[in-house]
Amino acid sequence: MTTGDTQATEPLPRDMSTPPAPRRRVWPWIVAFAIVAVLAVAAWFAAEAIARQVVTGVVRDQVRTQLSLPADQQIDVEVSGAVIPQLIGGSIDDLTIASDDVSLGGVSGDVTVTAHDVAVRGTGEMSGATATVSLDQAQLRTLLSTVEGFPADTVGLDAPNVTMSIDLQLFGVAIPVGVALTPSAAQGQIVLTPASLQLGGAEVTADALREQFGRLADAVLRDWDVCIAQYLPAGVTLTGVEVVGDVLVADFDVDGAIATDPALQENGTCA
Repeated sequence: MTTGDTQATEPLPRDMSTPPAPRRRVWPWIVAFAIVAVLAVAAWFAAEAIARQVVTGVVRDQVRTQLSLPADQQIDVEVSGAVIPQLIGGSIDDLTIASDDVSLGGVSGDVTVTAHDVAVRGTGEMSGATATVSLDQAQLRTLLSTVEGFPADTVGLDAPNVTMSIDLQLFGVAIPVGVALTPSAAQGQIVLTPASLQLGGAEVTADALREQFGRLADAVLRDWDVCIAQYLPAGVTLTGVEVVGDVLVADFDVDGAIATDPALQENGTCA
């Protein structure tokens, strides 16, 4: 065999006899994990939505029953934060209930209550609550009509005061005096204190009114105490009152023991 008939033989590549190891495909596991995570989150939110719906529904039913509200009464219920962890822990951190035109022993108003640490099982205890009751002009007139001698039909709201007009008799002539009254809270009562006076459309001082009308002016210059205890449970205490816009807003503290103490659930009395 001649050199020209012989073809050059190239050496085989090293390790050609051993096939390369297949690469691991990581991305399917990442996709699978992402899908599981999405499903888990979706399941959580679905369960959370159901739990929130159940809790708010139970609260609405209880409020309607306890306050003897009509079935069509709109009641807004809000639970702060995630519901499921709070149910597991045994109490709702903050529960807010609001409804308009709630009747309170003949006087109605818009009521908002925020309760704290409300037990979801067992005794039903809570650490405490705050409440706000808002009265428009008509509702305030109804309340003030229970105060002896108060001209409730003349009442208006002009922030920050409650306004009224009262007639003083002088030589058989009725002379109207306009009064702006500043509301405040004292010993659980609403107190209306004269802030400014008008006579014949012009502002006058208390001294000038006394000089003209003598002791008759006492009917105008006095404070008016408005007891509201008979409309509220004994465990509810008035802490503040002010005129905001076109409503009178009263703030209350609620004793946390009211949920379990029958004495605190009974309406108070006016001395």
